[in-house]
Amino acid sequence: MALYRDRVYPAIVKALGDPEPIRAVRKRLIPRAKGIVLEIGVGPGVNFEHYDAGRVKRLYALEPNPGMVRYAERQCAGTGLDVSFLGLPGERIPLEDAAVDTVVSTFTLCTIPGVVDALKGIRRVLKAEGRFLFFEHGRSPDAPVRRWQRLSEPLTRLVFEGCHVTRAIPALIESSGFRIDDLETGYLAAFPKSWTYCFWGAAVPTGSA
Repeated sequence: MALYRDRVYPAIVKALGDPEPIRAVRKRLIPRAKGIVLEIGVGPGVNFEHYDAGRVKRLYALEPNPGMVRYAERQCAGTGLDVSFLGLPGERIPLEDAAVDTVVSTFTLCTIPGVVDALKGIRRVLKAEGRFLFFEHGRSPDAPVRRWQRLSEPLTRLVFEGCHVTRAIPALIESSGFRIDDLETGYLAAFPKSWTYCFWGAAVPTGSA
């Protein structure tokens, strides 16, 4: 399993994880990050090229998979970004309270086992005026698609290291101390629809952490 997790799976994500419809959303979303930035679940680093290095003072790249980090280290070369890799899972963000201006998560909340703990950690490290930029896939609003999501989820969890396609991402975000003030949704591929219903936008902290 370690060979698959650290070698095979990162290669699969690197090869298949950034098709054009997804890349187009990244190009619009990621440049909005500014200041001190935390990206959780950096994976092979496909977001690095979309950051505006002139707006990002420092980028903390949280990624527990060493195989992903090897790809990501190569991806950040030449971007002009000041990147610090943090080899921990999303539930264990090793930063102080209110330490960052922007948190970025792309196709990460689906795989974190303790997703609620991770979101509360994101809320904790964000400044009061900070923003959480997210791009995730999850539960479809269409009943027939949801049925296929439930049926296929054992496969996605096996092949994609715990990926859940039935999580109601906006509800999870809002129940963890955020208000979503910018949200777009849609299927980003015709097949398989059960894996490609996505949510992207921004949320701001509300109340106490």
